[in-house]
Amino acid sequence: MPRDVGVVVVAAGKGERAGGGVPKQYRPIAGVPMLLRSVRPFAAHPDVLHIVVALPAADAAEPPAWLAGLGAHLSIVAGGATRTASVAAALDAMPAGCRVVLVHDAARPFVARETIDAVLTEARLGHGAVAAVPLGDTLKEAAPGGDGRTVARTVPREHLWRAQTPQGFPREVLAAAHARARQDGHVATDDAGLVERIGQPVRLVPDSPANVKVTTPDDFALAERRAEGGG
Repeated sequence: MPRDVGVVVVAAGKGERAGGGVPKQYRPIAGVPMLLRSVRPFAAHPDVLHIVVALPAADAAEPPAWLAGLGAHLSIVAGGATRTASVAAALDAMPAGCRVVLVHDAARPFVARETIDAVLTEARLGHGAVAAVPLGDTLKEAAPGGDGRTVARTVPREHLWRAQTPQGFPREVLAAAHARARQDGHVATDDAGLVERIGQPVRLVPDSPANVKVTTPDDFALAERRAEGGG
C-alpha cells in the first residue's frame, strides 16, 4: 500500500480526573509515558507518512524530549479549547501527501496493529471508519430532575456500539466535516460524529475491549498491570 496515511494523536487535554499531579498523557505506564505508548504503533506502521500530535498550548513550544526519538515524520501543534478544535489544528498541519487520516486518543495506549489495519482498510474504500465494541451491558436511562438516579427506562442495547479510536477517513471527507463544524460553531466528542453530520457514511470496525481509554486512577492501575504482564 502507498505511504499516504496521516495520523492525528489528540493529547491536548488536562487529564485532571486521573490525578497524579501531571497531565495524564505524560504519566508513565510501566515506565513508558502513556502518550509515547499511544504513538508508537502508528510510528511503526509502514503506511504512515506523518503523525501530528496536538498538545496543550503551553507544552507545544517545548514538547517532551522523548517524542523526538520517534523520528522526523512527527510534528507538534498547539491544541484548542475542545477536542474538535485540536483535531482541526492538527489536520491543518498535515502534509499534503496524507490522503487518508487516522485520529487516535492519546489515552488509548494499547491499540492493536490489527485494529489500525482494519480501520485503514475501510477508510481507503472512501468512507469513515470507527473502531468500536458492541455493548454488552444493560443500559438504564435516568429520569430528569431530582438526584438523577431514578431509572426512567431500560434502553435496548441491540445495535448499540461503544465508539473507540482510531477513527479513519479520506482526508477530504474529514476536512469537509471540520470545515462545516467550524462554520456552524459545532463541536463533537468524536470525529465520526462530524462526518455523520455532513451525511457521509461511517462503518463500524469491530475492536477489542482491550483498547481501553485510560481516564481514572483505577484505569491507570489496570493499565500498569497489563503492561507489566506483557499486554
